[in-house]
Amino acid sequence: MTVQSHASKRPPNLVIFLPDQQRVDTLACYGNAKVHAPNLNKLAADSVVFRRAYVTQPVCSPSRASLMTGLWPHKSGCTNNAFPLDPRVATLPQLIGSEYRAGYIGKWHLRDKPPTERGFREWISVEGVSDYSQFLIEKGLAPDHKNGSFSALTISNLPLELSQADFLQRHACDFIQRNRKAPFILVVSFVEPHSPYNGPFNDEHHLTESDLDGSALESGPNAVPLRYRLIREWQNEKALNDQTVRQFRFGLTPADYLNLRQKYFGLITLVDRSIGAILSCLETTGLMEHTVIVHTSDHGDLLGAHGLFGKGVMYEEAVCVPFFIRVPGGPRKMITRRVSHIDFVPTALDLLHRSAPAGQLAGKSLAPMIFGENGEQQNVFIEWNPYKKTEKRLKDGTSIAPSRQVNRAIRESTRTVISPDGWKLSLRDNDLCELYSLSEDPSEQRNLYYGGQFGKVIERCTNDIRRWQQQTADSVQLQPD
Repeated sequence: MTVQSHASKRPPNLVIFLPDQQRVDTLACYGNAKVHAPNLNKLAADSVVFRRAYVTQPVCSPSRASLMTGLWPHKSGCTNNAFPLDPRVATLPQLIGSEYRAGYIGKWHLRDKPPTERGFREWISVEGVSDYSQFLIEKGLAPDHKNGSFSALTISNLPLELSQADFLQRHACDFIQRNRKAPFILVVSFVEPHSPYNGPFNDEHHLTESDLDGSALESGPNAVPLRYRLIREWQNEKALNDQTVRQFRFGLTPADYLNLRQKYFGLITLVDRSIGAILSCLETTGLMEHTVIVHTSDHGDLLGAHGLFGKGVMYEEAVCVPFFIRVPGGPRKMITRRVSHIDFVPTALDLLHRSAPAGQLAGKSLAPMIFGENGEQQNVFIEWNPYKKTEKRLKDGTSIAPSRQVNRAIRESTRTVISPDGWKLSLRDNDLCELYSLSEDPSEQRNLYYGGQFGKVIERCTNDIRRWQQQTADSVQLQPD
């Protein structure tokens, strides 16, 4: 199933909007009309919206690697931040072919080769010493890092006209203008709404528009993984002792949480404004009806849920993300089945009239689902692999557990399955396991794994994980049943 291009001889373009760390519940189509995001809301209204879309791993690099390669993190080589993508692995533009001019604008976050050595012809960089840092220097700003780059904190305090989002928007429109006569792929990868939670639209939302919404809940008292408790302790210590974190109130009290959420919403407004300008550019160049448009994120943000911030855990706030696809002349609807980012690359190839290489991609095209075909509902799998430097996320002298247990827990690996009927099982090698009924306990407050009442569910989901591991050549040894 492929999209029909309005130009008989021209294949459709592909534009991918990829903000960093956008929660699923931040747009009207996902039930939150409080966030001021008119452009994304309109785009979603013209799209096929996936109500429950999941990342392959809830942290930047491996998730992005899956979106660019169609492979699981344990197969791409990029198992966490600071691990490079296997140089032998083909990326999306390489899979699509040289007929398309491919541009990457914004955050890459995949070591060790830049996008221009991974199939993209053009790249506008924002990380470290970059095109963006050079732009700021040309505007008269002095770098605050010795290597000539600018800190995230400094960037977050810049006015709108110097913001990263505005910078990326201008370059995206320039790319579209220059390449409007030939098919292209364009990835626009925003840094926002990633921390530091600060930007030019801090006051865009009133506090009454950024209430708790039931999200700032700590996990129940039973069987919370040790690594999660260690993260919470480390983040609380940073909030108390780190001036950068304290300035933006990491969320120690309900008032802190509301203030942070208000600023987080403002960052989404910032991204939305730039996306609106890029969509207008597609309209004015006559390309809107020749372009497949995708919006998603590499992971979510806890924003205080379960007493945590950021990502790196298996709670829904971190692993479930916005995901919608506008197909020219295509359907507008909501798909409630759970889907995975692992299916993105084969879907993109399908919509661009390209064949997926036999046996190379892990997922399946969602195009049949987009165009209305019913198929068997599938399990969704998610993985977690340890950080390269785990000690950076650990409070010095922690007393939560003996050092031996701490050292094991911070290096734990997780394999999670979410079944079509809403059971969510997380098996680990060096920490507690978890079982939640998302239909009965959507906020994941009651870990049912150790209660002794759901043995058959655990057995069924465990077998599903084992089969998936075998099919994907995943060698992690998880806890026995």
